Amino acid sequence: MKNTLQQLISKNKEEEKAYTVSRQAEIDSPDTGSNRRDFLKKTALGGIALGGLFSLSIEDTIAETTQNVQRSSSPSDLKITDMRYCLTNVMGGTAIIKIETNQGIYGLGEVRDAADARYALMLKSRILGRNPCNVEMIFKIIKQFGGPARQAGGVCAIEMALWDICGKAYNVPAWQLLGGRYRDKIRLYADTPEANSPAEQEKLIKYRIFDQGYTWLKMDVSISELKGKTGTLVNSKFWENSRGDLAQWGDQDNPMSYGNTAHPFTQIQITEKGLEELAQIVENVRNMVGYEVPLSTDHYGHFDLNNSIRLGKALEKYRLAWFEDMVPWQSTEQWKTITDALETPTMTGEDIYLLKDFKPLIHAGAVDIIHPDLASSGGLLETKRIGDYAEEFGVAMAMHQAGTPVSFMANVHCAAATQNFLALEHHSVDIPWWESLVKTTDGRKLIDKGYAPVPLTAPGLGIELNEDVLKQHLHPRDKSYFAPTDEWNDRRSHDRTYS
Repeated sequence: MKNTLQQLISKNKEEEKAYTVSRQAEIDSPDTGSNRRDFLKKTALGGIALGGLFSLSIEDTIAETTQNVQRSSSPSDLKITDMRYCLTNVMGGTAIIKIETNQGIYGLGEVRDAADARYALMLKSRILGRNPCNVEMIFKIIKQFGGPARQAGGVCAIEMALWDICGKAYNVPAWQLLGGRYRDKIRLYADTPEANSPAEQEKLIKYRIFDQGYTWLKMDVSISELKGKTGTLVNSKFWENSRGDLAQWGDQDNPMSYGNTAHPFTQIQITEKGLEELAQIVENVRNMVGYEVPLSTDHYGHFDLNNSIRLGKALEKYRLAWFEDMVPWQSTEQWKTITDALETPTMTGEDIYLLKDFKPLIHAGAVDIIHPDLASSGGLLETKRIGDYAEEFGVAMAMHQAGTPVSFMANVHCAAATQNFLALEHHSVDIPWWESLVKTTDGRKLIDKGYAPVPLTAPGLGIELNEDVLKQHLHPRDKSYFAPTDEWNDRRSHDRTYS
């Protein structure tokens, strides 16, 4: 009996040694994902060798071999333990956040493009210690701290990261947690490339369609294109900046700058000559693109609904896919007037936070298409609710997105789960390193010929960070990389909004 046991022990040690070597090889392999690598490291002492029986009791052997192992338990036992960020160089500074848990599972989210990471950091004290799988409950706790446009960036970033964790905890893709998917790939739309000559632009547009594979394009029809063209605009000189431009984003410190003045209040008008010039720009692009490819328009400038209607009618014959944000989203009655006057579909919504502020536009039939940005509208679940609600009124949904691959993938999951979805914006088509900021966890392409393949089995968002590339593309003003954020751990206010 003793000899047999000794043989078993010797054989077990050999097998254990071989297994240790293979495990280390997998840890060292560059093809091993970070989640798998962390798992292998944390469970490296998890096996109990029969050899332990000869020197320690079974209780002592178990205690010795598992003392440093972080055990994974059920999702109901998950707790949020930390939140950190890094600031990427996408869109002038876009922050990715990482929410950590007591089981080693983490989730990725993103503060909307060019928004302050502190929108998310101020919420850290309100989520620590909570179960990240209670996504809706946590969302209701923090949603009061969101607002229109980039003010919602922190709330939405956290919501994205929670779904990533939840999907990993239950080992399902995020779209499955939203009720299942309608499609296996997500149609993307991209900006038309600009060039110094029509011939060069046509070459670039053919590359966009035939080589890159995009089946939906968008172009700007801005009154800034009329710069230096006499007799095309009325009252524009008053609003020009020091470079003679009508800069739509203006000087944030000057509330009366052109970029900070709502469209109805500039009294800029487009002359007939100006309309002809803008129509010619659209005609040139339409001729290059053809009529099989939907062509959308955006970024016209700050002028009132009367000029919006005049411009819209001048462009009707080109059968554009939509007119986007002609006037501010808050102006429901003006949108209704514009929509009723034009045959081309109208659209707004990238700066609207929560379903409640989409409802007036939807109820009034003020727009034909809603256009939420998931990093502003409330995250995955709230955006699906927005889409589902609009569908009940016959309103379609396109999706705005101008961030990193993290929010891109959050949009992909939401689009997969929402029936009335049309197309998702991809704003970084021509940035060569953008896709390589992340790696897919199931080996699929992030983008394939103008579409985003939906992760069919990969849990959570289906991506992990490519740290080497990400570190090369941090924003110059903040080179920290997921540094500790302990100064945001303490909650210092009473948040209830009612008595």
